[in-house]
This record gives sequence, C-alpha cells and structure tokens, in this order.
Amino acid sequence: MSDNNFVDYVKICCRSGKGGAGSMHLHRSKLTAKGGPDGGDGGRGGHIIVRGDKQFWTLIHLKYRKHVIAKEGEGGGSSNKTGAEGKDEILHVPLGTIIRDAETGEVECEITEDGEEKIIVPGGRGGLGNDHFKSSTNQTPMYAQPGLEGKTEWKILELKVLADVGLVGFPNAGKSTLLSVLSAAKPEIANYPFTTLAPNLGIIKYRDYKSFVMADIPGIIEGASEGKGLGIRFLRHIERNSTLLFLVPADTNDIIKEYKIL
Repeated sequence: MSDNNFVDYVKICCRSGKGGAGSMHLHRSKLTAKGGPDGGDGGRGGHIIVRGDKQFWTLIHLKYRKHVIAKEGEGGGSSNKTGAEGKDEILHVPLGTIIRDAETGEVECEITEDGEEKIIVPGGRGGLGNDHFKSSTNQTPMYAQPGLEGKTEWKILELKVLADVGLVGFPNAGKSTLLSVLSAAKPEIANYPFTTLAPNLGIIKYRDYKSFVMADIPGIIEGASEGKGLGIRFLRHIERNSTLLFLVPADTNDIIKEYKIL
C-alpha cells in the first residue's frame, strides 16, 4: 500500500434525517361519515451509522466525502399507517477505527469487529399521529406532532492499526527489511531516514497453517513526543499491538541508550 493511499484521519460533517410528521386524519368510508381519528405516526429519520468491515485497511474511501446526509422519514397516513423510515447512511470503516466528536475531542465509540455497527448521529423521531391524542373529552383531535429535526454534527474518524506485532525502532533500523523478508509485503526500502511514511502491514505464516499480522511503524527519533521527526502522529498505530518488537541495529554506537530512548 503506497503512502498516498494510507489515510488514517478524516473529518466528516454528518447530518441525520428529519422525522416524518404525524398524520392528522379522520376516518371516512362509505359506511362512516364521521369517524374518529386514525392518523398514523411519521417514520423516523435516517441514522448515520459506522460499520466495521475487515475488507478495508484505510479510510481513503472517505477522504473526499466531506458531507454525509441521511434521508428524511415519511409522514404518517390514514388508517394508522406509519410512514416509512428514512434510509440510513452507513459508513464502512476498517477495524480499529475510533470516532470522536470534532468539537470536544471526546471518543464516542470504536469499531474492532467485522460487522459491528454503531449509530453516531441518530435520526429525528417521527411525530405522533392524531390517533394518540384522542380522549374522552377530545374524541376528534385536529392536531398531530411534527417530526423532530435531524442533527448535524462533525465527526473525526481515526484509524488505529490492529496488529499482533508492531515493529518499533529508529529510522533505517531495518524494520521494513525485516517485514519484507518475513511476509509478502513490499514496503519501500532505501538507505535514507524516514523511508517509511505510513504503516505497512504484512501477514506472516507459521506452523499449523496459522498466521499473524505485523506492522512496520514509521521511524521514531529522540524528541518525537515534542514533534521532532514525524512526531507522535503514527504512535496511535502501536497502541493496540499485542506485542512490540524493538529493533536496534547491531552496529549502533550505544545499543542500551537507543533502546532506552525507544
């Protein structure tokens, strides 16, 4: 996967659908000239939903989708018919994606399993039809509820790579080379610092036809926490690794010092 195709951060404006209005209807038929209320409820507006999909490894398919708008619910009908619900908008995301509120930065949910779904912006509730408001003192109510408005919220989607082993080391420590030898991954390898600008993933097979995922993380240097080098942008990708494998070249001047820095 090329660096340009690895997108681990997107900001999207999500607008859920408005709920449909309840119906203000009185029953009429050939046999009933003045029937009671039978207005149905409006359908709820469409939700904005995120769904985990193991077929995705990056958020690039959402990079240029700045606005996601769900459909409105339909109004209620006669004979207590409920209006159709607005169509939901489903965003497929790779496993390891977290969703934040763009204003507060608060983590609202995270997707870690294939097929897992979370509603990030609920649709507006449909209004009640006039049938709900009949009573002994008001047998023919001439009013119904309007549907509730949908919500418009900005969301941040961040991908944290889910890997079994994360390779951590200084630039040019041999992380990409090791990954290319152990797996079929073909990361860019060159004799200059920061050749790797985005995480690379490789699947490594071992005994009994089992396998595990290894991630090659961009190089870390002393002072990365203060923004030096590539900073801490890619550190999120090692938060969920089951094992961290530190790589220190054998020809390093001070192996213990470099290990402690890492």
